[in-house]
Amino acid sequence: MLKSFLEKLKSENYLLYISVILLLLFRLLLTANIPLLDKTEARYAEISRIMYETKEWVVVQIDYGVPFWAKPPLSTWLSAASFVVFGVNEFAARFPSYLLSVLILIIAGKFAKKKGLSFYLPGFILLSTPEFLIHTGVVSTDSALSFSITLMMLSFWQMMNNPLKTVWNYLFFVGLGLGLLAKGPLIMVLSFPPLFVWCCLDINRFKELFRRLPIILGIVITIAIALPWYDLVEQKSPGFSEYFFVGEHYKRFMVPGWKGDLYGNPKSVMPGMVWVFMLAFSFPWFQIVLYKLWKNRTSIVKDSWVSFLVLWMFWLPVFFTMSKNILHTYTLPVTIPMMFLMVHYWEDFKSKKTLLRAGLFFPVAVFIAYVSLQFYPKTKYQTNSDKYMLENLDIKGKNKDIPLYYYVKVDNNSQLNKEKNYSGEFYSDGKAQIVKNFNELDSVFKIHPRIILATPKKEEKNIPKKYLDQMLLKESNYKTAIFMSK
Repeated sequence: MLKSFLEKLKSENYLLYISVILLLLFRLLLTANIPLLDKTEARYAEISRIMYETKEWVVVQIDYGVPFWAKPPLSTWLSAASFVVFGVNEFAARFPSYLLSVLILIIAGKFAKKKGLSFYLPGFILLSTPEFLIHTGVVSTDSALSFSITLMMLSFWQMMNNPLKTVWNYLFFVGLGLGLLAKGPLIMVLSFPPLFVWCCLDINRFKELFRRLPIILGIVITIAIALPWYDLVEQKSPGFSEYFFVGEHYKRFMVPGWKGDLYGNPKSVMPGMVWVFMLAFSFPWFQIVLYKLWKNRTSIVKDSWVSFLVLWMFWLPVFFTMSKNILHTYTLPVTIPMMFLMVHYWEDFKSKKTLLRAGLFFPVAVFIAYVSLQFYPKTKYQTNSDKYMLENLDIKGKNKDIPLYYYVKVDNNSQLNKEKNYSGEFYSDGKAQIVKNFNELDSVFKIHPRIILATPKKEEKNIPKKYLDQMLLKESNYKTAIFMSK
């Protein structure tokens, strides 16, 4: 039996199968064992928790009574619905993102199988790509956006290559509707231009497009999916449309140092950093794809599938090249066409096992880091999360009646503090309250005989001695210190 197993391991397909299963199981383990990290992930988890608690499914809230106009609700709906099934915890918050990634792997696997390749090859490539592996179980809007773009682009390809009308013709509009609920009009910006340019490569494609695309019924499908929420949210939270469409979709990307962001400091990086993000977070596959495309540059336009994937892959970084307000997470949708290009050229590679070993570099590094944390458990307290400190204080048990406050500086131009620890709010079930200045802190001490006070480490030295003398330092990490009244 052992000999048979070892023989199977020599098989490329069996090696891919084992690798994909292990990577999926390992990533599922991480979704439940890593605390929600500040700020982005913990923030979206807290937004979902508030939706679940308040049962307000139309107006997304970043705090009780404070609307969150920056993003549509799809990812929030999914995490909040997951809380209904699994309870409020980090696993439930992340599980929808994990499922979306698995769906992409299944769809991609079926495409590969039709070409006579292993069903598990796309899964291996994507799960060994840092950006995709990270997002296979991260609370963010990017997972839903990437899924929506993938559904649109593959539906378009299937429609253009099948003379008969199938479900794919309509899934294009389903993907568009979901994308509008995932991140808004950005779905059209990232998908329509490469499709248009691809059709321009052969003018006859436009004829086929208008013949096969169910435009009227498709628009009805998209409107039915997306429009009701946009209409309801503007009615319940006036001002959303102007901020969302003008601020988030124009000024954020086109106005350097945009000051109108209500929910955080605009990211400012050098123009062209999107390419650096792609090289770093899609290693090693992006580099290999670039090499293969260069080697086959004279035949790219002649191959309709390759040209389709190239336009899909390169449009996003081209679009974001001059933008200074970007994150590495924006490159997630690029990993899908990159993977399909790797699959397309797979049979050309002679040393496939070398590629597989190179692909495992990042997953193995993550596994080693995770195992190391188990041997050095104190290290986990230095993560960018307040989870373990609040657990040690037993704020849901013996100290549940002691109020929890976070001392933070609030930006007058913002609806909320930009250094807020959302993990503190999430893991305290919304118990954490904000103290904005020393006058408020003085009132808190007069009202409550005992309090728990958390403060950023850099602000600790600014707290007057008269307050610190009344408290003991109970917990701290590299970022936050937590005191409790004596």
